[in-house]
Amino acid sequence: MPDLVKGETERIDSRFLEPACGSGNFLVPVLQRKLAAVEAKFGRSEFERRQYALLAVMCTYAIELLPDNIAECRANMLEVFAEYLHLEQTDELYLAAFYVLSQNIVHGDALTMRRHDGHALTFAEWGYLGKGKFQRRDFRLDVLTQMSSFSQESSLFAHLGQHEIFKPIQAYTPVTVRELASLSLSNALVKTL
Repeated sequence: MPDLVKGETERIDSRFLEPACGSGNFLVPVLQRKLAAVEAKFGRSEFERRQYALLAVMCTYAIELLPDNIAECRANMLEVFAEYLHLEQTDELYLAAFYVLSQNIVHGDALTMRRHDGHALTFAEWGYLGKGKFQRRDFRLDVLTQMSSFSQESSLFAHLGQHEIFKPIQAYTPVTVRELASLSLSNALVKTL
């Protein structure tokens, strides 16, 4: 399957959504190819290599019905990322990736576009701003998929910026790896309480 979209799998910032991810049999090879692209482009700069490896994780998304599959997919993705950068579970970059995967691999139903709790599925669009800063904007999946109906009415580009599809439901201030790692630790503390 990844060979069918080979060019996109080799772009670090291309986004992939697996609507029924299981244990990550599609996403793991995509991440591996993205990390190979990171190595080819940024292998000489440890700082850039680490930042763009995290961006590669940030650009992979999934929906899954079964909680045990979600946990397995996240663990498989995290393992590939950690092995590539030789990270321990206590490293800030590991914790940052853990947080990102908790946001990007969601418990829900792709057909109904609802999370397991009935709320609309939302996804974080992550961007790397440079100098170790990342930007997050959240979008609703059901709104994003309406793009095809807009393009049938008239030219999509004629209304560029006028439709709500281009507006996030929430935008966050830029964060560093350290701040993402602290969000991971905060979530872990909330779950233990």
